[in-house]
Amino acid sequence: MLKRKGKIMLGMSVVILATLTAFSTKEYKRKPQKDRLSGPVFSDFVYKGEDAVYKENPLKPGQFYSPILQGCYPDPSITRKGDDYYLVNSSFSMFPGVPIFHSVDLVNWKQLGHVLDRESQLKVATSGISEGIYAPDIVYNRHNDTFYMITTQFASGIGNMVVKTKDPKVGNWSDPIKLDFDGIDPALFFDDDGKAYVVHNDAPDKGKQRYEGHRVIKLWEYDTQKDQVIKGSERILVDGGVHPADNPIWIEGPHIYKKAGKYYLMCAEGGTGSDHSEVIFSSEQIAGPYTPAPKNPILSQRHLDKTRLNPVEWAGHADLVEGPGGSWYGIFLGVRPNEVNRVNTGRETFILPVDWSGEWPIFQGGMEPLKPSVPMPAGVDNKGNAPGYFPNGNFTFADPLTAVKLDHRWVALRGAREKFVQQSDKGTILKPYAVDISEQKPLSALFYRQQHKNFESTVLLNYVPSTPSDLAGITCLQSEKYYYVLGLTKLDKENYIVLARNENGSTKILAKEKMNLKGAVQLKVQAIGDAYQFAYALAPGQFKHIGNTVSGDILSTDVAGGFTGALIGLYSTSANQIR
Repeated sequence: MLKRKGKIMLGMSVVILATLTAFSTKEYKRKPQKDRLSGPVFSDFVYKGEDAVYKENPLKPGQFYSPILQGCYPDPSITRKGDDYYLVNSSFSMFPGVPIFHSVDLVNWKQLGHVLDRESQLKVATSGISEGIYAPDIVYNRHNDTFYMITTQFASGIGNMVVKTKDPKVGNWSDPIKLDFDGIDPALFFDDDGKAYVVHNDAPDKGKQRYEGHRVIKLWEYDTQKDQVIKGSERILVDGGVHPADNPIWIEGPHIYKKAGKYYLMCAEGGTGSDHSEVIFSSEQIAGPYTPAPKNPILSQRHLDKTRLNPVEWAGHADLVEGPGGSWYGIFLGVRPNEVNRVNTGRETFILPVDWSGEWPIFQGGMEPLKPSVPMPAGVDNKGNAPGYFPNGNFTFADPLTAVKLDHRWVALRGAREKFVQQSDKGTILKPYAVDISEQKPLSALFYRQQHKNFESTVLLNYVPSTPSDLAGITCLQSEKYYYVLGLTKLDKENYIVLARNENGSTKILAKEKMNLKGAVQLKVQAIGDAYQFAYALAPGQFKHIGNTVSGDILSTDVAGGFTGALIGLYSTSANQIR
């Protein structure tokens, strides 16, 4: 059983797949030395996803795919102002942090950028990949026309914090305001009378913990003028969970809603793993007492046949929003394991309609095997994978890497991209850091989330290493201790391409070949199921496998631990430790 600061997670498995797109028909000639750009130049990145579930389940009129955010987009939270919906996710030590999306219909989403895009907001320079930002909550306060994002930052002693903006479309979120309470997973609630509250997960009072995983849900009054909880106002709303006598674990991820004059407290229960679920309570008063619904959980997949077709597991950590036309929807995290029960894509953002015509909200199909598509709100047009919208289903993402600004989907680890990235009309140059990929320091690397069980990915690299300490190439990474690297480096004063596997900090060279570098090299990673295959091409279309097929085991959480999905990276270093 895996534990994080305040969360238990049962093993997650990851499968990695990659296939490759065709080489461009043009020849790529290296410029003369005097004109060469400084540092490795990456260009023509292509990612293509080809999962069978989408081929076998084409959309019908009135449907859209769930998950709406494929890949490592966990712990979703959503809010609404008028016809605008805003959604955020956990980002851990990725930089920039907390991706934020916008929609006017809950179906078609655009990424606005990131909430935490400055080093003054995000201090994760020495964090492990699964530290940093956990479970952000976004909420709009109509009483002061302000958006809040409250979260826990496990880095630099910050802890629970809040940032604010008047307009998420503009961004410019404030620097963090450190909040004076312990625990994790905070969420804000603004009542009809303008009063504000914070609800969060915490440990039981000292000396009252009954078992491992025993947690409580606390409520504080919140001063919106001082942006701080009011001392002495805290109280426990839930102790343990729905059935305290059964010793339920990890009641967390709380949200408060108000409907028809009654308060509803919705929480995750069971830990972010195979026992994950969503439960709900209600009260006539915001401070309680809260009574659980007669039928809990209201969302879970833990009780279903593990051999079912296209399983979604670990469903929970949900948030509710009133959608177009007064319909309700719930977003939540889940994982999609493959045929050997590994999950390469990590925890993704799913959506379901919610029936709240009665006393309690009911996730439509939330206790049944989740389907790959769900019904759209009435009157909404599914724009599919139209340009500008965040794609889902099977799709191709192609980036020549020549734009003035990077696409929002590219993230770094632990530090700002702008410090090592240089844009040019030849591609993106990654200024090498004297930092190896195994170190918990800012890397010179750009990462794209793996979004399918079956995918293909290629990139063109123009680079000649100078010393054995120099390396540039691609990586498939789950953490700083578990990854593959395919890169160009120097060995015995000769240029080589090297394939290496790092498992729990121990590096093994799986294959190496001497290279006659006369032009750009195209790098490829291809996998089917749990099997990876790396390759390279020195001329258009002439790919050559390097090494044997390798396993995606080290890219799975049950081996590597942590909370992220697998990442595909473009990597550069002047402190290479693969020798």
